[in-house]
Amino acid sequence: MVLSSQNRITSLFQEKQHDVLSVYFTAGFPRLDDTTSILETLQECGVDVVEIGMPFSDPVADGPTIQESSTEALQNGMTTALLFEQLRHVRATVRLPLVLMGYVNPVLQFGIEKFCAECAAVGIDGVILPDLPRETYLSEWKPIFDKYHLHFIMLITPQTPEARVRSIDAASSGFVYAVSSSGTTGGALAMDDARIAYFQRLKHYRAEKMLANPTMIGFGIHDKASFDAACEYANGAIIGSAFIKAISGASSTEDLKARIRAYLGTIRS
Repeated sequence: MVLSSQNRITSLFQEKQHDVLSVYFTAGFPRLDDTTSILETLQECGVDVVEIGMPFSDPVADGPTIQESSTEALQNGMTTALLFEQLRHVRATVRLPLVLMGYVNPVLQFGIEKFCAECAAVGIDGVILPDLPRETYLSEWKPIFDKYHLHFIMLITPQTPEARVRSIDAASSGFVYAVSSSGTTGGALAMDDARIAYFQRLKHYRAEKMLANPTMIGFGIHDKASFDAACEYANGAIIGSAFIKAISGASSTEDLKARIRAYLGTIRS
């Protein structure tokens, strides 16, 4: 197996610095075998990056919508091994940067090196594990991620002090995930004074080249207005819960694709 050292996330941000759209969905939701159809339709709709959620029984950072999708995906029979099988041939049709997002425990159960090797084999470009401490990643995981040319994307919040932002940026690669609030996913983005001050700080970091990585804002991005507002301060934004709601209840592949096209048409209009 030959691994490419040119990561698709790296290539994306070399080519595009503004209005980068990332969409999150939970693997195995709404139906077990929807993964490829969702990825192909997201690509068709002009999405720039896709975050594939690995369902977990205790998703502490996620709000009710993603928690429920995770529970349903697990009930449908989704596992880490099955997800890799579903992605085995996805690179024949999908060119988008792909990121796996989940929690540490399933990766540990699968085996860290085995997980990274499978990511490389199916064409995953990066991983987000919100509950993996920076220090643990640097001391134990980073050599393995580097071996398989995987970006590791870390999160910052409005409460993260500047020195910590710098250290997280230094340890991250691909992009830094800027959480819009200290709560869980799913709440609507409210542009209050505190959040605007936080976003302005992010914009300042970028303008002064204090961060080595691009920044993407997530949590609460749900429509064109909130996407555009977030993009004023960062390289782009991430939509999760709102997309999950849009595809929830899809009864067939064609219904699923129609829901994706309709929803994303409102964002990219």
